[in-house]
Amino acid sequence: MVVARENNMLRISALNDAAARCGLAIGLPLANARAICPDVQVHDADEAADAEALNAIADWCDRFTPLVALDAPHGLFLDITGCAHLFGGEAAMLNRVCGVLTSQGFTISGAIAGTAVCARTLTRHVHGRIVRDDEEAEAVRPLPISALGADMAVVTGLRRAGLKTIGDVAERERHEITARFGARFTALLEQALGLGDMPISPRKPLPEYIVEKRFAEPVATEAVISATLSGLAGTLVVAMGKQGKGARRLEARFFRTDGAVRTITVDTGQPVTRGEVIDRLFRERLEALNDPLDPGFGFDLIRLDASRTEIVVQEQRDLDSHVHDQDELSALIDRIAARIGGKRVVVHLPQDTHIPERAVWAAPAQHHLTAATEAAWPARVAGEPPLRPLRLFERPEQIKVIAEVPDGPPARFVWRRATHAVVRVEGPERVAMEWWRSQGAMLTRDYFRVEDEEGLRFWLYRDGLFDEVEQKEGKAQPPNWFMHGLFA
Repeated sequence: MVVARENNMLRISALNDAAARCGLAIGLPLANARAICPDVQVHDADEAADAEALNAIADWCDRFTPLVALDAPHGLFLDITGCAHLFGGEAAMLNRVCGVLTSQGFTISGAIAGTAVCARTLTRHVHGRIVRDDEEAEAVRPLPISALGADMAVVTGLRRAGLKTIGDVAERERHEITARFGARFTALLEQALGLGDMPISPRKPLPEYIVEKRFAEPVATEAVISATLSGLAGTLVVAMGKQGKGARRLEARFFRTDGAVRTITVDTGQPVTRGEVIDRLFRERLEALNDPLDPGFGFDLIRLDASRTEIVVQEQRDLDSHVHDQDELSALIDRIAARIGGKRVVVHLPQDTHIPERAVWAAPAQHHLTAATEAAWPARVAGEPPLRPLRLFERPEQIKVIAEVPDGPPARFVWRRATHAVVRVEGPERVAMEWWRSQGAMLTRDYFRVEDEEGLRFWLYRDGLFDEVEQKEGKAQPPNWFMHGLFA
């Protein structure tokens, strides 16, 4: 059996049939369990591993319906509305799901009902039950109150009142139940009886367009997989074209026969309306994978969906060849992003601030290419040296500075164990911090452009004026100096 800590007490969270036959039950304290069965084997619960396994099973269940929700810690909800006929009906679909998971070593209990709570209630005492519409109340009435999954305090209170089954509670007036046990339990009861419904929360949003290919025999060759993706891309483009849309995010999912699922996602800068473009992007992505797409014993389902789309706006093009440069650049960025990742291909946008490290924002190029081409940067004055360094450090590096006067420019400084004698200085350029964006007090900076004896030019600053620096033992402490960038 498996035990987990609950309210500073170890309780049984899972057990097998042998432990159940000994009289043990979930929720029983470990001390009581050992008193009943001294030789019982105890294992600590691993919640992280359980959650990972449940998510893996949920990924596998995506082949039946895209609406899969977690019912932690041990259950799943599948909304199969309109999907069951694709698998031979509800009974055949339920047998297939439970049969495959059972063959993998899981103990499964499944049910189909009009509401999620009713199905979950049935799985706790009956396996394989299919309840038709308007028959939920009759199906759950004989079941004990504990099958609802309510708090133990509520279950104990109902039992003390002589209400042992769901049918006993259903016969009482709702206001009586609500006044004694709360509106939450009443709502749970209504949902189990089919009188109310609780919509499930799928793990993933429903894609706007989905196309897929199922195989009678698993496929494992690269040629077949590529040809299948190409065919699905053409079908997807036709479906989107009927509504005048193009794909901005595409997701290919490969379902292996052993239950493993591999997902590959591709983003685009502009709505894609051609199947060959989609095919090329996925080829670039597959070739760039560190670990190849391992088919194992083969894929029995390949799915391609467009999780984000946009309406395609038809633009009138003139005879100027430069109007196509933006499209070619966007296509090139998409291909590079497919290989190395969209976050690594960036454009720089100016920001309305005078703080040097905040003056530029590195934004993903796929989503901000138009803004980057239209951005207005400060013009450089002809004949004047640059005001900002070519290389700006992500984090300023502290240096040791010797200045002739306390608030004057540096005469000599030490940076990275090397001493530099200053021969030329420009500045200071005083920059006050944005107090409305910072948590605490920020010191004023005095920036200097300096040149050493070897002709190297640096951009450094003094952090804080002398009247801003903290005083210790009645004496003002010298401010700190930092190296912030290097000129060409």
